Amino acid sequence: METQPDIIISTTDLAALEDQIEKSNLSHEQVEALEDELARATIVKSKDMPEDVVMIGSQVTFKIVASQKVFTKTLCFAHDVTKFEDSISIFAPIGSALLGLRTGQCIQWQTQQGLQSVEIINVAQL
Repeated sequence: METQPDIIISTTDLAALEDQIEKSNLSHEQVEALEDELARATIVKSKDMPEDVVMIGSQVTFKIVASQKVFTKTLCFAHDVTKFEDSISIFAPIGSALLGLRTGQCIQWQTQQGLQSVEIINVAQL
């Protein structure tokens, strides 16, 4: 697998995510994958977050590279998925892969169909 891109996470998102991980029924493998992502992140104060970085509550437009399909989703916690028509949970594999990426970055993640690549097209803060 190629080197994953640098990611940036706010102190607010980090604290909320750690709290939600503790409360979740995620498998050991899912928790480990999330913790690996968090461990490689640059953590910054919320006020210092660049506007083009995917955060919890961001509406992100991304492209699945292999199929060239484009999606727009709002990244949220599992308990908030009904709040947004276009929601995607941070605990979904693609959801956790999107967190902390900037417009223009690409990342690979493992799916049931094999290794997939996604490119961030746009990030809007709601």
